[in-house]
Amino acid sequence: MSHVQHQALSQQVIVITGASSGIGLATAQAAAREGARLVLVARSGDTLQAIANELSAGGRCEALPVVADVGHRAEVQRVADAAVLRFGRIDTWVNDAGVSIYGRLEDVPEADCRRLFDTNFWGVVNGSLVALPHLRQSGGALINVGSEVSDAVVPLQGMYSASKHAVKGFTDALRVEVEEIEKAPVSITLIQPTAVDTPFPQNARNYMDREPKLPTPQIDPEDVAKAILKAAVDGGRDVKVGSMARLNVLAAKVAPALGDKMSARQAERQQYDEPPRDPEGTLYRAGHRGQVHGQGGATRH
Repeated sequence: MSHVQHQALSQQVIVITGASSGIGLATAQAAAREGARLVLVARSGDTLQAIANELSAGGRCEALPVVADVGHRAEVQRVADAAVLRFGRIDTWVNDAGVSIYGRLEDVPEADCRRLFDTNFWGVVNGSLVALPHLRQSGGALINVGSEVSDAVVPLQGMYSASKHAVKGFTDALRVEVEEIEKAPVSITLIQPTAVDTPFPQNARNYMDREPKLPTPQIDPEDVAKAILKAAVDGGRDVKVGSMARLNVLAAKVAPALGDKMSARQAERQQYDEPPRDPEGTLYRAGHRGQVHGQGGATRH
């Protein structure tokens, strides 16, 4: 059932969580260019409204901003209700909202770890289970954004890695229940990008004594957006984005001890040689960057 063909993007109503920056914003922009009707979800009302105005300005696309914290099922349900009230249905639901924590696992307080799981894991669960009844009706696509660390791991982002493993386990089990057993006309796709050039490190909570970064090479958020929107039309099971994602997942599965050694080498490559700028990040508060791409190191002004 994963080869369900869905409607063209220009005919679709698409819900995107985490739409205020990074991959979510890149996906919204690409979908708007195709003429999709969009429901944009994030915690930051002003930023979201500005993005919706910008995307709707050309007249090709209608974008409805809905402020919600995906960690709360009732708020996610409100998103679905708003989408149906405005557009009559939901064809594709993209669970993209996510946040990370940099620091050794022993140094990160439990409350922060639970908060991360509320967003990264329960946000995906909430989105998926709220979306499913609507996607069954429209023969739609559920797209969950995992990571190469749904299979591999990265040190100093241990709880993030654990949450993305959980996303994969949930998504795989849901796919079997919905596609294989129920034979519903819904495709359930896990997107697994490698490191992506987004404001992800700046948004993370940071317990290191240096400014966090993502290891190179990084792929462009537009590449991930393309993979997401392809799944919105063509379905698919799991989609690795970026050659490093394929390599790291392969190492984790085929040669796990080697995978561990490769992973350990990433520790030093996740820090700039400067003190932390904003260690609080967006774990507990809305981000207002409204940017697709990341922000580089100390040379930035």
